Amino acid sequence: MHTPFCIHKCHYCDFNSHVFKAPPWQKYGDALVKEILAYAKAPQFAGRSVSSIFFGGGTPSLAPASMFADVLQAIGDSFVLESDAEVSIEANPGASDACRFEGYRRAGINRISIGVQSFDAKELKFLERIHSGDEAIKAFAMAKDAGFDNINLDLMYALPHQSLAQWFTSLQQAIALQPQHLSCYQLTVEPNTQLFVTHKKKQLAFPDETLALEFFWQTRKQLAEAGFAAYEISNFAQLGKHCQHNVGYWQYDDYIGIGAGAAGKWDDDQQGAVRYTNIRSPQTYMNAVHQGDSAINFREDLAYAEAMGEAVWLGLRQSEGLNLQRFAMRFGQAVEIVYPVLLRQWLGQGLMETYEKVGQSYLRLSDKGLNIADDITASFLHA
Repeated sequence: MHTPFCIHKCHYCDFNSHVFKAPPWQKYGDALVKEILAYAKAPQFAGRSVSSIFFGGGTPSLAPASMFADVLQAIGDSFVLESDAEVSIEANPGASDACRFEGYRRAGINRISIGVQSFDAKELKFLERIHSGDEAIKAFAMAKDAGFDNINLDLMYALPHQSLAQWFTSLQQAIALQPQHLSCYQLTVEPNTQLFVTHKKKQLAFPDETLALEFFWQTRKQLAEAGFAAYEISNFAQLGKHCQHNVGYWQYDDYIGIGAGAAGKWDDDQQGAVRYTNIRSPQTYMNAVHQGDSAINFREDLAYAEAMGEAVWLGLRQSEGLNLQRFAMRFGQAVEIVYPVLLRQWLGQGLMETYEKVGQSYLRLSDKGLNIADDITASFLHA
């Protein structure tokens, strides 16, 4: 469920976000509801249950709680909403207040993800964040006071000129707050961002590959010592607090993308998959939906082989790896039959490994393989 409105567009951000002084919340919320009602009648989704909902952005925490209440009501009326469904919202510490958090909780949201990124003033200034470290701590306290007991903090490392010691200071501040979940990402320079343009002109001093790996492994070490299990390349959780919504992506589940620029995916009846993205412009999106037109701007039909590669690529991001029985059930073939050459290569080099857990077989990256995770996982996309 995408909310594309922001107070300020950070220069590293490549998400679909737009600066609006006064977002048209009522019109946008009505469009979200209309889109939900349309998908409830679509044959690929009608009658199915919903296990997770994620309000992302942009900055969803700018929106009134009433919009989320209306959307959640529409989902509950249109689908089978599971009793233990995870309902998350992203919040910006610089666009949050206690009343909003309390309203989100009353609306039915039970998990909150706060975009802290750093507690250091200089780093926040470089990232063009609109909050301070103190405001991030205050936002966390407000979320707890509002009744949230499942809180994630987003953090970012490997910034230009950032030392390991500087990163550890922010990381330890986050750990001290005792959130249930931490997402720790390496800053990457994405095309079509202002940071890309700046870096091309000035060649900012990002850590080299060796130092970037040191950030990665030391982060895992410190979080493991603090009781956070790494269940995916960039995500860490206390026991039982994995983000179920993201796990669904990595397990190649179906999902509906609602809102301007949102993305969705479903399995087709030929064992392939369909992926789509909505119109990015908020105004054009709202006009299309209110006129009864489709909000989809781009659709891609993945053939059987392409869907298999994508399922492996996503599954290997998880620390437990790809469930081999689940893959065989979904695609009707065993992984070792589909990818014999790649498996011999990566297993033979000790970059991947297989193991058994509770009667299930898994294929995962080894610690050595995690160092070149992108190369290994992408190889299955192009096999």
